[in-house]
Amino acid sequence: MPSDAKILIVDDHEDTLYALESALAPLGYRLARATSGDEALKQVLRGQVGLLLLDVRMPGVSGLEVVRYMRRVEQTQHIPVVLLTGFGADQELMSTAFGLGVADLVLKPIDPWSLRTKVRYLYDSYRRHRALEHEIRELRALIKEDPGVEDPGPRPATLPRPDARVPPQRDSPAETPTTDRT
Repeated sequence: MPSDAKILIVDDHEDTLYALESALAPLGYRLARATSGDEALKQVLRGQVGLLLLDVRMPGVSGLEVVRYMRRVEQTQHIPVVLLTGFGADQELMSTAFGLGVADLVLKPIDPWSLRTKVRYLYDSYRRHRALEHEIRELRALIKEDPGVEDPGPRPATLPRPDARVPPQRDSPAETPTTDRT
């Protein structure tokens, strides 16, 4: 994932979008906005989204429907999603959201400090994960390009051998051999 990936904020209320953008601005990440589930899906499918902050209840396509769709598409299924709701902690909503793999469910009004902490962690973790995936693809490509190297496939895990030069430790003086001096 390129380093210019953005955080997409989705809410059908302009004042909420503004408040979320203001809360996240100090992080210095690229932010984008959408006012509907349809618009959010279009932006996510175009790529360059590293984190999605998504209102649960919107007219048309709801936040949960957006997440359901994202989880079925390979290119979007690992994008972290934070759902936002102003209707309180509903056990059914929480169960459904976490069952879909949502990273967190945040209640409105949102504490800016808490939101920044969660966003920083999720966004940076996702970027590191994508960078590692990219590095693995590059290394595999290098291995395939070198005709002298065969892919050994997965290797079984082995434990390191103990160093034979290190004498075994003794727990108590009673275990030390005694010599007879008679």
